[in-house]
Amino acid sequence: MTITQVPLRFLLIAALAAMLALAVACGGSESATEETTTIEGLPAEFQRLSEVWELLNRESFGNENLDPHVVSEGAIRGMLEALDDPYAVFLNEEQYSLENQDIQGFFGGIGAEVGIRDGIITILAPMPDTPAEAAGVRPGDVILEVDGQSIKGMSLLEVVRLIRGEAGTTVTLLLRHVSNATTESIEIERDIIQLESVNLLMQVGRIGHLKLSGFTGTTGEELEKALERFERSQGVGLVVDVRNNPGGLVSAVVDATSQFVGDGLVLYQVDAQGNRRNWGVKSGGKALDVPMVVLVNEFSASASEVFTGAIVDNDRATI
Repeated sequence: MTITQVPLRFLLIAALAAMLALAVACGGSESATEETTTIEGLPAEFQRLSEVWELLNRESFGNENLDPHVVSEGAIRGMLEALDDPYAVFLNEEQYSLENQDIQGFFGGIGAEVGIRDGIITILAPMPDTPAEAAGVRPGDVILEVDGQSIKGMSLLEVVRLIRGEAGTTVTLLLRHVSNATTESIEIERDIIQLESVNLLMQVGRIGHLKLSGFTGTTGEELEKALERFERSQGVGLVVDVRNNPGGLVSAVVDATSQFVGDGLVLYQVDAQGNRRNWGVKSGGKALDVPMVVLVNEFSASASEVFTGAIVDNDRATI
């Protein structure tokens, strides 16, 4: 889960490194008795995991099918669940790859929101001006096959991974249209899909409603362009809306805050050893003196809370 630009949507806890190391120690193709579980700094109580693995290998029916990778991932998830912290989660390599694509603000795909509705993997909506919309994909379409492969029994993650791919390649979806209960096979050429995180609507009285739906790798550039448009419209005030914003990248929060705050601190981080790191405001903000309010709700989380806190701490806006 570690990347250069830390996503605030998930809490990175120091114990995770030890957990991953434990997964390696308990894993492998050989018997657990041939592996060491001695890891510096690891509490002795974790020896029980090794003992459970030995018991499974010795006593479990069908133990020849035990997958140490699957079992160790389950153990890690169980540890995090024991924390009762909704922001402490484990992502495996595939999950992290998809999450990282989204948080960077773009990916190769067809441009359709896919989710689970009534237990069925469904197209929630094609995004505007994307290959999915152009190909005739409709809201509510049920996905039956991807490239001739039935998705029955697959997870949402597995289906999304099959649909995404490099721009210029194609994917064929077999869909059932809920509107007329017919099935249709649609071949779609993938493209680079940009995830819009900033949207500006000018309201009556030259007030701009600035919606920030996330803090991604493209938020800084999107916000700068939106504020330039606000200036051209001779706007006199802003309503910055971070309601339902789940968070994102530290760097994006710094970029966004710096558009509204002239100097000072955006946030600081203190690690388990007491070391402190400061993220200061960058120069060159385009809306330093524009009157503004910030809208939040109970679903404004993580990076959006950091943004709001920085705005308040610098006496920049009414919340």
